[in-house]
Amino acid sequence: MLLVDSTPRGYYYKHMISDIKKRALHRAKILEGQMRGVQKMIENEDYCMDILTQNLAVQKSISSLNKLILENHVRTHVKDSLASKSKNNQEKAVTELLELYELTNIRSGGGK
Repeated sequence: MLLVDSTPRGYYYKHMISDIKKRALHRAKILEGQMRGVQKMIENEDYCMDILTQNLAVQKSISSLNKLILENHVRTHVKDSLASKSKNNQEKAVTELLELYELTNIRSGGGK
C-alpha cells in the first residue's frame, strides 16, 4: 500500500481492492447513464411517475456503489487501523465508522 498525503480525516493509504474497484467503476458508469436518462426524461416532460421510478433506480444504484466503497474501506483502512498498535489509529477508525453511521441515519430519516 502507498501512504499519501493527509486528508481532513488523517492519513490514508491509496489502495483499493482490484475487484471492488472494478465493480465500483462499473456501477459508477451505470449511474452516469441512468442520470443522463433522467435528464432526458425531464427534458421530454415524461410522466412524473416514470421519472420518479427512474430516480428510485438511481438511488438503489448509489446505495450499491456506497456499499462497495464501504466494503473496500472496512477491508483495508479500518482493518489496518484496528489492527494497529496505536490507540489513536484505533480510535480514529471507530469514530469514523460511528460518524458514518450517524450520517446515514440522519439522511435516511432515522436520526436523533
